[in-house]
Amino acid sequence: MFRWCKLSLFLSLLMLGACSGTTLLYNRLDFLVPWYVDDYAELNGEQETYLEELLTPFLAWHRSQELPSYVKILGDIEASLDEPETQAGVEAIFSEFERAWLRLEGEALDSLLDLGAQLSDAQLDGFLEVLWEQQDEYKEEYLDRPDEEFYEDSYDNLKDNAKEYLGALSDKQRDILRESSSKLLRSDEEWLRERAEWFKQLEVILKRGPQWQQRVRAAVAARRDKFSPEYVRIYENNSAVIADAIARLLNSRTERQDRHVRLKLSDLREDFETLIAEGKAAGTPAG
Repeated sequence: MFRWCKLSLFLSLLMLGACSGTTLLYNRLDFLVPWYVDDYAELNGEQETYLEELLTPFLAWHRSQELPSYVKILGDIEASLDEPETQAGVEAIFSEFERAWLRLEGEALDSLLDLGAQLSDAQLDGFLEVLWEQQDEYKEEYLDRPDEEFYEDSYDNLKDNAKEYLGALSDKQRDILRESSSKLLRSDEEWLRERAEWFKQLEVILKRGPQWQQRVRAAVAARRDKFSPEYVRIYENNSAVIADAIARLLNSRTERQDRHVRLKLSDLREDFETLIAEGKAAGTPAG
């Protein structure tokens, strides 16, 4: 089972075409990733160099193997706009994103484990400490929200995302989003509970006993199938609600909104095609 928050994050990252700097941002990943990692574990100079060495083949793989799949997904979305949209059609696109995430997760895991072998026990302890601090922050941020605030936040998020790709929304479209947000189930408590269980498992594995890297791989693979029935129920409900909302919004779009969303998707697809071409010109392996 694929966590909805992961899908949301991946959709956000993929839809960088909302801004004009997609290619610039992508080409700075070799700088941004170490900066992000440093928030979790303060690396020394030798470790930073090692991370840069790991990133080179990883980013080459992503540019040559994954970006073409993103182009295909965007092409599928563009093609779907020529016919009435359905919830099933949107869910099929979701599935393509899920498969892309799992490929990304699998490829990145090897690099992360290689880097983990270079960290000291103190650095790993610090990494786990950051995770637990985040857990406490999330508890305070999400669990203390009354239901009214949760539904209002959900509505605002749906509305902001819709406006990014459709432009100004009609009253009818806002009503669709308001109705859909009211059908969402709160996942924060279940998500935090599942997250805490995962951290407890990591704490044991990251003592780095015999075959610890293989144990991490096995735990990551097993985790996808070990979410609680309640978490699965919430995930499936919310995925269906959002897919239905997207289908209804697209079917209600005006000619102006149709041009808006097609331009957004086309610009992003062209950005990815440019990145692929740059990689080929620079000698990125074709895979």
